[in-house]
Amino acid sequence: MFSSELKALSQDIGELLLAKNHVLTLAESCTGGLISALITNTAGSSAWFDSGLVTYSNQAKQDLLKVKEGTLSQYGAVSEQTAMEMAIGSLQQGRATISASVTGIAGPDGGTPAKPVGTVCFAWTGEDLPSISKTYLFEGNREQIREQSIIALLFGLKDLLGQQV
Repeated sequence: MFSSELKALSQDIGELLLAKNHVLTLAESCTGGLISALITNTAGSSAWFDSGLVTYSNQAKQDLLKVKEGTLSQYGAVSEQTAMEMAIGSLQQGRATISASVTGIAGPDGGTPAKPVGTVCFAWTGEDLPSISKTYLFEGNREQIREQSIIALLFGLKDLLGQQV
C-alpha cells in the first residue's frame, strides 16, 4: 500500500516526536486520511499519534475544526488561512501537542486559473512551536498529487520538529 520510503519517513517522524515528547494530530482534506493511514501503519504509532480528522467538506471544516465561515468565504477552502485554522482546530481535539493540516485540489477537476489542480496548502503548529503555513503547486494525476502532499506534510513536520530546542 505504501512505499518503503514513505514507511521509513513515518518511522522517522515517530522517532522525532517521541524524542521531543510530542503527540501528533492531523487534519486532512485532499489526502482523505492517507497520512493518518500511513502513520497508523507504523508499529508503535499509538505512542506518538493521537488522531486524524478527515474534513473534506467546508461544513465539516467548520463543524469539526472550527474553521470560520468568513475564512472560507474570503480565502477559500484551499488557502493557507484555512489550513492554519484546520491545524489549530485539530490541536484542540485531544491530547496532541503538535498538529499539521492539508487542504488542496488533487484533481482531475476543481481547479481555477487562480488555484489550478495541484494547489495544496499546509499548516503546522504546536505547543511552544512556531506556526508555519505553505502552499505548493504539484504536478501529476490525482494519486501523484496526493502522494506529493503526504511527503510535503511529513517533511514540513520534520522541519518544524528540527527547529525545536
